[in-house]
Amino acid sequence: MPTILLVEDDPNLGLLVQEYLTMKGYQTDRATDGNQGLQLFMAGHYDLCIFDVMMPKKDGFTLAKEVRMDHRDVPIIFLTAKSMQEDTIQGFKVGADDYMTKPFSMEELLLRIQAILRRYQRTTEAVEATTYQIGSFSFDYPHQLLSRTAEGPSVDTTEIQPQKLTSKESELLKLLAQNLNQPVSRSFALKMVWGDDSYFNARSMDVYVTKLRKYLKEDPTVQLVNVHGEGFKLIV
Repeated sequence: MPTILLVEDDPNLGLLVQEYLTMKGYQTDRATDGNQGLQLFMAGHYDLCIFDVMMPKKDGFTLAKEVRMDHRDVPIIFLTAKSMQEDTIQGFKVGADDYMTKPFSMEELLLRIQAILRRYQRTTEAVEATTYQIGSFSFDYPHQLLSRTAEGPSVDTTEIQPQKLTSKESELLKLLAQNLNQPVSRSFALKMVWGDDSYFNARSMDVYVTKLRKYLKEDPTVQLVNVHGEGFKLIV
């Protein structure tokens, strides 16, 4: 049975979501503030987290950052009454997998949970050792690790730690690596990684492209560039 951590300070909405997900077959633990949510997360094992953004003691964005420090891979859905674009972008910057604005449909929330868990299951159950060489980087897709090869006798290899990627970062980098030195259209990437090419998902993808550029900047021979009118190109 998949386990979900729900952190929502509205007692009525929190109880409603918890009862609905339990009825649908998900073991759901509920906290009413960010501090309590972090305590539950650290004490348990969860397949997915649902965090309200505006909460007492610790807001959802702060909670997500602390969760990501301990467990980078767990998927996170934000629930919020805010609809400003800046809040949406902030959510994805701290590692959100999805974002729902209140009021929302319970059926839609369930469908989004199911889609995210299917995507994560495909990633974690991958058995084929698929590795991509990107300049001085080695990308281990099944384990979502981006490693850099040390060069030169003066380099202390103990200082070069592999970068653990999120599932979306891994899916996007895999798509780019499979089309190395070839343009990948925005629409194609969005449909392959996010499921559709909506404006909302396009803004999310821009955030993840920026993250990948940051990871790859240590090798000046590797560039992730925008191709005007087409999309992106990973160049080595």
